[in-house]
Amino acid sequence: MGRPGKYGFTSAAERSGAIVVLLVLIELVDQLLKVGLDRFGIVPWTSSGLLGVIFAPLLHGGFGHLTANVGPLFVLLMILFWNQRYYPERTILLIWILSGIGTWLIGRQDAVHIGASSIVFGLVSYLIVAAIWMACWRALFFSIVVFLLFGGLFYGLFQIEQGVSWEGHLSGAIAGFWVAWINHKR
Repeated sequence: MGRPGKYGFTSAAERSGAIVVLLVLIELVDQLLKVGLDRFGIVPWTSSGLLGVIFAPLLHGGFGHLTANVGPLFVLLMILFWNQRYYPERTILLIWILSGIGTWLIGRQDAVHIGASSIVFGLVSYLIVAAIWMACWRALFFSIVVFLLFGGLFYGLFQIEQGVSWEGHLSGAIAGFWVAWINHKR
């Protein structure tokens, strides 16, 4: 079992679960009340679209979209929150902001970019790359697990199709790599 306290297994599960529950509640409100929250997503190169840098990972285009994100997100957040050497709070914040800014800069201007997949791609990239610089067996073990479970996601970097924000995926992966370098290469 993990260590008790802020970085134990139970704490990691609670924190990861709370984020997933928040995403589900937001989608429920959006679907039940027909609020149209996706308008708060990232709209590249617009001042109003900058709000999406903050809100886009919380918003999804339906329960199918949400379901595709919450499973991987929960597992990746569990790994992140379980080890304080990942600097989990700083890491998630930087990946969130940097992937959003990247999407705002390179995203298709005729689309609203939403979903937590940029965070998922960022965390996959981060956990794999951070292990290289951390020189820690536990991190290396988890990087192998992450690669085996989610390495195929990188195929999504090249999925250029209507309704899929490859720009968000790419921005997330780059952000994860960069945050790993910031946190561990020094």
